[in-house]
Amino acid sequence: MRLPTRTGLVLAVAAFVVALPTAAGALPNGTTGAAYVAANSQTYQDSTGEDPAAPDITTLTVSNDDAGIVSFRVNVPNRPTLGQDMLFEIWVDTDNNVATGAADLGGADYVMQLVRGEISLYKWDGTDYTRRLGDPSAVTMSFSYQAGLTARISAAELGNTKAFKFFVVAISGLVVDPVTGDLDGANSKADVAPGGGVGLFPYTVNVARPTLIVRGIATTPAAPKAGKIFTMRMTAARSDTGAALQNGRVTCIGRVGTARLRAQLARVQGGAVTCTWLIPANAKGKTFKGSAAVVFEGLRASRSISRKIT
Repeated sequence: MRLPTRTGLVLAVAAFVVALPTAAGALPNGTTGAAYVAANSQTYQDSTGEDPAAPDITTLTVSNDDAGIVSFRVNVPNRPTLGQDMLFEIWVDTDNNVATGAADLGGADYVMQLVRGEISLYKWDGTDYTRRLGDPSAVTMSFSYQAGLTARISAAELGNTKAFKFFVVAISGLVVDPVTGDLDGANSKADVAPGGGVGLFPYTVNVARPTLIVRGIATTPAAPKAGKIFTMRMTAARSDTGAALQNGRVTCIGRVGTARLRAQLARVQGGAVTCTWLIPANAKGKTFKGSAAVVFEGLRASRSISRKIT
C-alpha cells in the first residue's frame, strides 16, 4: 500500500487496509446498508466489536450544504477524546474511477489525514499521495472531535466531485519516533469502515441550484422630483457562496404614465445595480414606475418600484 507523505512524518498503517477490495462501490447488505436520513445526508453502518482494544467506528454520516461543503462524521464512541496516539484517514475516490487513483486503495484520488491534532489533504500524483504546487488549497478543510471525528471540506477542493466513494481508517496506539519523527505502528490497533470486503461507501453531492438574492433597494432622492435625476440602486448576492454582485448585464426600465424614459445610466456600480433616469419637468404629480434587472454568473434578479413624483 502507498501512503501519504509529509515532511518528517511517514505513516506506517498499510497492514490495516490490505483487505480493501479494488472493485469499489458495493454497499453492505441488510443492516449494514446505507440509510437516508434527510436531504443531502446519508448514514452508513459499520460492523462493531471486531477488536476491543481498537477504536470502534459504529456509524458514519456524510452530508453537504448548498455551498457544496461536505461533512464527514465518523462516530467512535469508545474514543471520547482525540489522543495524540490516534490517526484518522478519510480516503475518497472522487471520480468513481479506480484507474485514476491507487488501485490497491479503491482508486482513491484524495486522502484527508488527521494526526497529532492537524488535518491535511493529499492528492494522488500517480505514484504517491502528496501535496504539490497547484493542488487544491484545502482552505475550507476543518475538523472537530467529540466521541468521533467531524471533517469538513468543499467538494470543489475534492476535484469538484459530484459523486464519490470513500472509506475511513481510525488508528490508536501509534508512537512517534523521537529521532526521525516517523510513526511507529507496531503496537497500534485500527478499525476500517466499511469492513469485511464489501467495497467503498458511495455518496452523491446534492446542491440546490443557487439563486441571486436581492439584499436591498435604495433610491436617491427618496421620491423622484420633476426635472431632476432619479437613481435606483439594487444590491444582491449569490445564495450559495454569499458572493456580492460585482458585475453583470443590467436592464433598467422607467415609465411615467405611458411614456418610457431612457435610462441615463444602467450598470453595476459600487457593488449595486444602478439605474438613473431624468424625470420630465412636467411630470409633477404623476407616478414613476421603474424596474432594475441583472444577470450575474448566469443568475437573474430584478425588482420594481413605484413612486409619486414631487
